[in-house]
Amino acid sequence: MPLPAVLFGGPSPEHDISITTGLMAARTLGVCHCVYWAKTGRFHLVDAGMEPADFADGTPRKARELSFVAEVGAGFVVKRKPLDLSVIVLATHGGPGEDGTLQGMLDLAGYRYSGAGQHGSALGMDKLAFGAVMSSLGLPTVPRSLLTADEPRFGGPYIVKPRFGGSSIGIEVVEDHATALALAASSPHHGDGTVIEPFLAGVRDLQVAVRFHPAEQTSMIEEPAVAAGGVYSYQQKYLAWDEASGVSNPKAELDKDVEEEIRRLARVVAAVIGIRGIARVDFLLAGSDLTVNEVNTIPGSLSATLWAPISREELLADIVAELEAMTPRRYSTHGADGTALRNARSIASKLG
Repeated sequence: MPLPAVLFGGPSPEHDISITTGLMAARTLGVCHCVYWAKTGRFHLVDAGMEPADFADGTPRKARELSFVAEVGAGFVVKRKPLDLSVIVLATHGGPGEDGTLQGMLDLAGYRYSGAGQHGSALGMDKLAFGAVMSSLGLPTVPRSLLTADEPRFGGPYIVKPRFGGSSIGIEVVEDHATALALAASSPHHGDGTVIEPFLAGVRDLQVAVRFHPAEQTSMIEEPAVAAGGVYSYQQKYLAWDEASGVSNPKAELDKDVEEEIRRLARVVAAVIGIRGIARVDFLLAGSDLTVNEVNTIPGSLSATLWAPISREELLADIVAELEAMTPRRYSTHGADGTALRNARSIASKLG
């Protein structure tokens, strides 16, 4: 009988925390395949009962190597036999596991997987393109430009971000354009481009999770405590699953109209991206001015603590059920089932 799989790891700066999320998801699901993507790029079948420490020195000794064949009916193969899996829950934070690279590969094998598809994943990871698309739809967005030798159209201080990064890695607050250029030139996280935007002191960071199965639903709206540098940190984003870590998810106190607008905009963003499972949409609130900041298509811990009182077991079961009801993508019949048209109508109704 086909079993769901959890896929985690990957050649990404977020590799280690992806292991933690993946193992937690696998244990929550119970009986499932546990697929580890090593930093080397190789895939392995591992025991869901392992601890993150078992991966400290690389691939665990008892792991069974998998090959991958980009062909429907093949996909992940162990000892020349395709792995008997039904759907894939992705816990691959950042890099090729979240930017559409892995998603395109899984599409070619005909797998159904969580998160966004190839195009939505690429859009969600590209901060410049994401902001431009949201702005084109009439959504309030953060002023954002590609960092070049020319002064940006807005004044400092600035937030400087890797164009294709995630999880607050490589993000810094700087006072002037020259410092921004120096930072981008010296950081390994900015090799594929840098975006720059105004830093607003005292702005409120707000985030909400979205899912569309078993019904369209938004979670509690969180207002996380911001680190001393004014940026929501990597640790805050990715320790939320572990209640013993001491990281809390404070509920935001908001006017009713602001809360309703955040929920409406979050549903629009998630629909545009094309989320299966759970996404997290981040907002900035400066006084009464609300803007869409970013989307995380594979949020750390699946934003589990935002969904209380829904249990983690129910969240994972719902993700699997949603994926099992999907029609696997087939390039030869792309769009033949009317999915693209239904998505367009759904987005239009939310914008209206």
